[in-house]
Amino acid sequence: MNIIWLGHGSFRIEIAGQVLLVDPWFTGNPLFPEARKAEAIDGATHILLTHAHFDHVADTLDLAREKKIPVVGQFDLMSFWQEHEHIETVGFNKGGTVQLGDVAVTMVNALHSSSFGMPDGPKWGGTECGFMIAGEGRTIYFSGDTDVMSDMKIFNDLHAPDIGILSAGGHFTMDMKRAAYAAKTFFNFKTLIPCHYRTFPILEQSAETLAAALPDVDVVEPQVLEAITI
Repeated sequence: MNIIWLGHGSFRIEIAGQVLLVDPWFTGNPLFPEARKAEAIDGATHILLTHAHFDHVADTLDLAREKKIPVVGQFDLMSFWQEHEHIETVGFNKGGTVQLGDVAVTMVNALHSSSFGMPDGPKWGGTECGFMIAGEGRTIYFSGDTDVMSDMKIFNDLHAPDIGILSAGGHFTMDMKRAAYAAKTFFNFKTLIPCHYRTFPILEQSAETLAAALPDVDVVEPQVLEAITI
């Protein structure tokens, strides 16, 4: 399994024969070198979306058309795009699981918001979510944009993820202190990867606080386009 950060909250996850682009944001992403986009999307099989904010969906429609791959996400947004943008989608909802080849993806709750811009103003984009991504005998909890919530205990009880990818930049999501609390209180991660940080000055720039609070967890500060092999 390879987990590859694309900057901000975007990832390429190579797992069980699938290549998942999760919340892909290339255009305007300050951390992503656009000259390497072809490398980042090569062989992609699916696009997974946690919510509709621009920094998670800006490239989604173009990618879906270019790669001829489905977008997988919350039912309301997927239905809207399938009808109005004529792309292939897989729409489901919280508590539901879809099978992508040998990868099982379960949608779980998140605490955030979800909207996208239209010429006549912002539109509701369904509801925000996270994912449990299971394959190769491992389970990844991809939090999406969220704060700490007691639901996380249920997630661990039901899925026991050993890998966490947590939003931790603060201002729009949990910060490092709150992400550390979530990891310590609700999960038993072996590996933890922070995200949604370093992109803008308003966000946290280091995961030192997270790592210091979790001495028994392998906290990996990702580097853009460098594979974390697990």
